[in-house]
Amino acid sequence: MEPVNQHTGIAAPLDKANVDTDQIIPKQFLKRVERTGFGQFLFYDWRYKDGGQSVNESFVLNKPEFKEASILLARDNFGCGSSREHAPWALLDYGFKVIIAPSFADIFYNNCFKNGILPIKLSESEVEALFQQAGSDPSSLSVDLEKQLVTDEAGSTYSFETDAYRKEMLLKGLDDIALTEEYDHHITAYEHEKKKIYQEIIR
Repeated sequence: MEPVNQHTGIAAPLDKANVDTDQIIPKQFLKRVERTGFGQFLFYDWRYKDGGQSVNESFVLNKPEFKEASILLARDNFGCGSSREHAPWALLDYGFKVIIAPSFADIFYNNCFKNGILPIKLSESEVEALFQQAGSDPSSLSVDLEKQLVTDEAGSTYSFETDAYRKEMLLKGLDDIALTEEYDHHITAYEHEKKKIYQEIIR
């Protein structure tokens, strides 16, 4: 997993509340066992019309100014619905590194951290201010995880909170497995000592 610290990118405004994981990545595309390859199906029912036969030009990600967006602005309760981990996989595979919203569904929020996406909670008024900027004149935002700050092109800053453990995991680019591997020498030493004790008991 790539470390996440500072990121600057175009912010795409997805002006919908209660976006569920089936809207993020529809169930018919959950046939892959790898974590990659889902980006092409992200928001499939909104990006395409007529069962995928044509592009929905009015959807935000199909607009030329947001084609290269790597930050997603969202509304309340983003990522609700089923617990499918494919949702953050699809967002990451598409190119999103950061999602900013007033609130997230808990499981989706946790899955983002485990897969290298930074979910940022800001107040509704702060998110609304960012929506107004993105909608009228697409611009980039800078995110600094170490300082826990979002900065817009005008220099306005928005501070956010994040769990210290999850922050450290993103800064180091560690998922749960990689974190366990960091303690491999301790685990090996423990297993070696355990084996010695059992051998002494058997004698």
